[in-house]
Amino acid sequence: MRAVVFDGERLLVQDGFPVPGRGKGEALVRVRLAGICNTDLEITRGYLGYTGILGHEFVGTVEDADEPALVGNRVVGEINIPCGECPMCRMGYPRHCQRIRTMGMRAWPGCFADYTVLPCENLHPVPGSVSDREAVFTEPLAAAVEVLEQVHIRPSDSVVVLGDGKLGLLVAQAVHASGHHVILVGRHEEKLDIARKAGIETALSGSPALSRRADVVVECTGSPSGLAEAVALVRPRGTIVLKSTFHGEAPTNLSPVVVNEATCVGSRCGPFPPAMRLLEERRIDTASLIDGVFPAACAIEAFEEAGRRGSLKVLLDFGGGVS
Repeated sequence: MRAVVFDGERLLVQDGFPVPGRGKGEALVRVRLAGICNTDLEITRGYLGYTGILGHEFVGTVEDADEPALVGNRVVGEINIPCGECPMCRMGYPRHCQRIRTMGMRAWPGCFADYTVLPCENLHPVPGSVSDREAVFTEPLAAAVEVLEQVHIRPSDSVVVLGDGKLGLLVAQAVHASGHHVILVGRHEEKLDIARKAGIETALSGSPALSRRADVVVECTGSPSGLAEAVALVRPRGTIVLKSTFHGEAPTNLSPVVVNEATCVGSRCGPFPPAMRLLEERRIDTASLIDGVFPAACAIEAFEEAGRRGSLKVLLDFGGGVS
């Protein structure tokens, strides 16, 4: 089996891995297509201290499972594997499990391999009308939808999304699809044009159009400076939603947060079913976010492309009839 591995210093494409064995309640999935996320790039820079098989965004075909109905189906998978027994799990917050394992990030092999394993309960079938190139966006789109799950956005609220990368574009589209007015703020006209074609208002960073402070600011810059930008744009008693994760520190003067009594909300993974519905209903443009599809054997080049300044989504093709 092929796999894309980070050994703590280098990114490697290696053959000869055994096909992983599945445990009780788990499924063996043949990976078809996988997406390189900014978190994967940050791991190769030291974030989380993870070593092993990378990757957590995928679509694949179930080859073996305790649940016969899953076998043969295309699926996507939630990335967190909670223990189910700790206080946080018992309180109903499995994503904050005290012994959590996370695909390609913490104590669970990633999906950048010919085969991967996940609990059956983590898997979601992909409707026939959703292609592999659309389905592979389910996990990051679910993270975008989580903003709407966490924050009550009123019809009259103004919403600003900071960052015109792949996550920012998905968040802006998800907020727009829910019927709210949103402004996507970025630094690249060609990326902002993707949002404009979807009917979303855009603005360049520092634009006079941002003179009015927003009720909700969603920070998706992936940059240490993103929090400071969000603090400057949110109105008093407004809400900042933080999405960026990166290796390193983000020094920011938090006094304005205190003075303006702003609410800061951390936001990460989200619900798959509403994300899949948005894809099935063709309410999210994913095609414009794909900058390249590389054979799995060319993963090193794919990571270089994904890490290129201005790059959006880069995909790895592991075979299996990618559509």
